[in-house]
Amino acid sequence: MPQLALALAESAALAADTLGPDHPYALGSRNNLANAYQDVGRLDEAITLHKQTLDARTHILGPNHPDTLDSRHNLAVAYRDAGRLDQAIELHQQTLKDTEGLLGPNHPDTLTSRNNLAVAYRDAGKLDQAITLFKQTLDARTHILGPDHPGTLGSRNNLANVYRDAGRLDEAIELHQQTLKDTEGLLGPDHPDTLTSCNNLAVTYRDAGRLDEAIELHEQTLDARTHILGPDHPDTLGSRNNLAYAYQDAGRLHEAITLYEQTLEDRTRILGPHHPDTLTTRNNLASAYRAAGRIEEAEKLFDTPSDSEEDEQDGTEEDPDQETGD
Repeated sequence: MPQLALALAESAALAADTLGPDHPYALGSRNNLANAYQDVGRLDEAITLHKQTLDARTHILGPNHPDTLDSRHNLAVAYRDAGRLDQAIELHQQTLKDTEGLLGPNHPDTLTSRNNLAVAYRDAGKLDQAITLFKQTLDARTHILGPDHPGTLGSRNNLANVYRDAGRLDEAIELHQQTLKDTEGLLGPDHPDTLTSCNNLAVTYRDAGRLDEAIELHEQTLDARTHILGPDHPDTLGSRNNLAYAYQDAGRLHEAITLYEQTLEDRTRILGPHHPDTLTTRNNLASAYRAAGRIEEAEKLFDTPSDSEEDEQDGTEEDPDQETGD
């Protein structure tokens, strides 16, 4: 699916060129092509196109036009995906300031901008700043949208995630449990948002050493996502990776290795060998091989170029409120 989306976006961008590079449709197509590049891990190309679109929209529409703000946001997200966090934070800060000045502190777009800056702070390890912003966003959404609105539930999920990163696991578990209960009651047990909440509670259980509970939830989430979304959906592959990680923590190395091998094969086929998710699984499989004493097999994995040799995981899933289309 990502490759099909990329092909469609490339075709639309080519067609739009006939209208001129600054035509609104051409700019929208360029924006969508940048998003498609981002989805398949071609981040340098995505950043280049997002920059071009932002420059053009700033010049034609002005710095505070909603489309200009969306382009600035999308460039910030691409920077964040590429690990260029200082640049991402600077753009998110500017977008929040401009959106708040234009629309007010409690407008939904302002709350989205505040949430996204908090996500960037979290990625940069600035956890105190992230917690402050996530709390502000949760309080505002609870007051304005109500406690059961999907946006409110997303904010509660994000605050729980950053509590987990900060080692405040009891608080994280309490929030994740509450979010899972409310999401399931609102949307049903098989809704994608419910499965995200289930995944995140499982990851936090694992970090707290509650491995039996973590494995049970990861198995439930993987079964549901495989049935509802299909075996090749990115969320399904993320669940398989996370279950393997929990198996590894529990010392069930044979089961972990089997799942990692399957996930690496599928992610390489679907996303390509250099996509960040593929690299994550390759690193995790190498870690499991080393733990099992299969050192040569672990070393062979790093014969394939990788951005990192650190052991990683998919972990919790956020509500970044990303604006990606026109």
